[in-house]
Amino acid sequence: MLAKVLASALLGIDAILVDVEVDIAQGLPQLATVGLPDGAVKESKDRVKAALKNSGYDFPNRKITVNLAPADVKKEGASFDLPISIGILAATGAVKEEQLQRYILLGELSLDGGVKPVRGCLSVAVAAREAGLAGIIIPAENLCEGGVVEGVEVIGVTELSQVVEFLNGNLVIPPYRADVEALFSQGCEAGDDFSEVKGQEHAKRALEVAAAGSHNLLMIGPPGSGKTMLARRIPSILPPMLFEEAIETTKVYSVMGLLERDHALISTRPFRSPHHTISDVGLIGGSNTPKPGEVSLSHNGVLFLDELPEFKQHVLEVLRQPMEDGRVTISRALSSVTYPSRIMLVAAMNPCPCGYLSDPVHQCSCTPLMIHRYRSRVSGPLLDRIDIHIEVPAVKYRDLADRGESESSAAIAARVAQSREVQKERFKGTKVRSNAQMTARMIRKFCEPDEAGSRMLEVVTDRLGLSARSYTRILKVARTIADLEGASSIAEHHISEAIQYRSLDRKT
Repeated sequence: MLAKVLASALLGIDAILVDVEVDIAQGLPQLATVGLPDGAVKESKDRVKAALKNSGYDFPNRKITVNLAPADVKKEGASFDLPISIGILAATGAVKEEQLQRYILLGELSLDGGVKPVRGCLSVAVAAREAGLAGIIIPAENLCEGGVVEGVEVIGVTELSQVVEFLNGNLVIPPYRADVEALFSQGCEAGDDFSEVKGQEHAKRALEVAAAGSHNLLMIGPPGSGKTMLARRIPSILPPMLFEEAIETTKVYSVMGLLERDHALISTRPFRSPHHTISDVGLIGGSNTPKPGEVSLSHNGVLFLDELPEFKQHVLEVLRQPMEDGRVTISRALSSVTYPSRIMLVAAMNPCPCGYLSDPVHQCSCTPLMIHRYRSRVSGPLLDRIDIHIEVPAVKYRDLADRGESESSAAIAARVAQSREVQKERFKGTKVRSNAQMTARMIRKFCEPDEAGSRMLEVVTDRLGLSARSYTRILKVARTIADLEGASSIAEHHISEAIQYRSLDRKT
């Protein structure tokens, strides 16, 4: 007696179809699982046996072989409990096989036959749609997550018996459809606003430029100057997420099991701020069983690294490839996994170990050697990949005591959104979404400065000894400044402002 059931396994943030083949033959009673299962999958035999008996079904007292194909892909987690149990019932004739090849089954079983939530249902729903299947049968607690995908039926169940009755045609379970507009509106609550920021007009302008072009940003200033406060307000001026971006980001959170039950779609751009004691695996992802790191959890959002030089140097160096390519590739002996990491990096640091270098009030107690060692923790190649470096000085009393309100986040966000629309039209038909992601060919096409701007850029490049990467960063930022101004070409003052945002290069 042989039965086949469709299940799914996660590979990175994507799901692949898995055939669960169940064979029941004469022999000593046992349940063997083959096809590269991990510990949780191997242990499913005890959960499946108890769930079947406690749900009122007979467990065959024979030799049962379960094959998970393709056999060269590692199968992880308890989500195979439900398809294995249905496969056993189908092989014994308790479940009709007509519907088994139309639905993907996913779910962990409790000993009393209840169906518990699992990770990655959003990715599975996408895989079912791409495979042309009718739908997926998943735990009811994962309904919101799977229901955001159009074109597939999402059936939620709470007990094993419900699945059996549904597949046999004795029970009608209406498919769930999420209200995507309502899910998007959940993330529109007002948060920190730039109107609360006193002074720091130069820094706010730099943050606006960074948000408009999705440029990486480094803020340098003494303690208490407002670097962290400014960084936490960046999401309030970023453009709204597109639906495709929301699905990409939600996939990462779904795979990690970080989605809230009543908030199944990441509709606002993520803001992640890991502590400086984080490991390279925690930041980039990995471990024996690869999982996404903070870089991927910040996909389509902001990764904020406060006290940048305090991070371990080898941890910072692994950021180079994700910042350049927009993805992280983790290779292991059995597989290679790629996670998305299209981020806007925002970092903050003090100018020296004590923090008061060049401060007009506090005296710096650091020696030149100490300052050099402190700054050398952030390597030149990493700084090259940061488009904007700005100094954030301490706020003066006059600004702090000012009772007037600064420009609101909504006003800045309107200009940022308008600039992004220009970029969207510019890069139509490509995978590029912002000026920061431009390729070398696009830079030559869209970032040609006028004659005066070219002369200024030539003088500055030769005088400061800028690298080729720094040169292209200046052109990208100048393009964004021109977009904010509504200018079709890059003028001298656009180049001049972009050069001001390379404060570390100007000090070399």
